Amino acid sequence: MYPDSDCAKAGAKLQKKRQIRKSFLLFCYLCERFVKILPMRRGFGRWGMGLMLCISLLFAACKSHYVVTDVQSGRVAIDASLDPVQSQEAMKLIAPYRASVDSMMNTVLGQSEIAMDRKRPECLLGNLVAEVLRLSASRILGKPADMGLMNIGGLRADVGQGDFTVSNAFELLPFENSLCVLTLKGSDMKELMANIATRGGEGISGATLVFDNQQHVVEATVQGEPIDDNRMYTIGTIDYLSEGNDGLHALTKAVRKDCPDGLTLRSLFIDYVQDQTKQGKKITSQLDGRVRRIDN
Repeated sequence: MYPDSDCAKAGAKLQKKRQIRKSFLLFCYLCERFVKILPMRRGFGRWGMGLMLCISLLFAACKSHYVVTDVQSGRVAIDASLDPVQSQEAMKLIAPYRASVDSMMNTVLGQSEIAMDRKRPECLLGNLVAEVLRLSASRILGKPADMGLMNIGGLRADVGQGDFTVSNAFELLPFENSLCVLTLKGSDMKELMANIATRGGEGISGATLVFDNQQHVVEATVQGEPIDDNRMYTIGTIDYLSEGNDGLHALTKAVRKDCPDGLTLRSLFIDYVQDQTKQGKKITSQLDGRVRRIDN
């Protein structure tokens, strides 16, 4: 067994638990033996004295002498590098299934005209996926929503130029998020823009947002017009955000919420890519300053 393998680590953890159990049983045995040799004391008894001593020893043994001096975080890629020595027997077992899955995942859905990345305050993929959500709202509203909204954290991979495959779609959108179409009052829409500014930007379509370096909204528009407190606005987004997650609390104030079954964002995006392909187009996006941070 390789020392760095998952099996080796699990075995070491089990061995440690067994050692702790043995130590505890030994501790209990010694306490029992100690109690038997203690002299009797009036009004208390050797059991009482033994119990107090055992509890004292137990608390002393459990006292931690470790102090946290540093905390670090980062992303760890879960890939073949974690298991450099592969089991040939296991590889032989999964080979037929891998061939079937690879055949499906390597299916080319269309072409990407450019490489697209993910970042704040504005990015190519955020703009594109938000637009797909805005257009997909027509399945419920009969027309596109006023605004599309996608959190950058929900986009899990960049897209390269060239072939766009089923595998790329799963890498980009691995979660089972579904389409939700919300109707929001203008006053709550302003609050939503403030939420997005606090996040440092998110993927939006059909709207613009300018905020300062204190993350205060400087200007916000929907469909090219300033937001009207008394107007109702429709938003195409995902169920995860509709619940107020990622700090977008204003979405929970929607006066109407439609989240039909079966319309996952990934399936909608695949439909969009295939539709573009049928029209002889490649998927693409552009930066147009719809989300900007300015110095003040």
